[in-house]
Amino acid sequence: MSAVSWTVTGTPIGPLLLAATGRGLVNVVFHADERTARAAVDRLASRLGGEPVEASEDPLLAETVRQLRAYFAGTLREFTVDLDWSLSAGFNRRVLRELAAGVPYGTVVGYQDLADRVGEPGAARAVGTAMGSNPLPVVVPCHRVVESGGGIGGFGGGLETKRTLLALEGVLPQPLF
Repeated sequence: MSAVSWTVTGTPIGPLLLAATGRGLVNVVFHADERTARAAVDRLASRLGGEPVEASEDPLLAETVRQLRAYFAGTLREFTVDLDWSLSAGFNRRVLRELAAGVPYGTVVGYQDLADRVGEPGAARAVGTAMGSNPLPVVVPCHRVVESGGGIGGFGGGLETKRTLLALEGVLPQPLF
């Protein structure tokens, strides 16, 4: 059991719920309106034990908010907050760690290439599943994973959000509308 604190912060892609433990940032949730935030907090309580506490003053959450603001302002290219990988395991964790460490700002990687990087050359579809399970989107940049043939691929935060993040990083042109 690990104490969990959380907050919701506004961003250009909508409100994000941020949750942290004593080990690090453990969860980022898109579209965190009141209903979505409550469901996310309930899931965290179920998975990590205890009742998560709303605490925007938590030092790690405050630093994450600061880094997100800098990222969206175009002045931060790499998140440096500690991460708690408790909500990910096995193959998914290996893929997400490789993504976080090996796919820098302003670049993209194909699902197949990421599978190759973790030593699983036949696992491109499983990489897609790992991206869908990412408990730390934006900070662990699953938006940087695209189809080998040039397609944008899927995204748990919605394709408009993925396009916005890729445009922010200079990978795609800014959306017209």
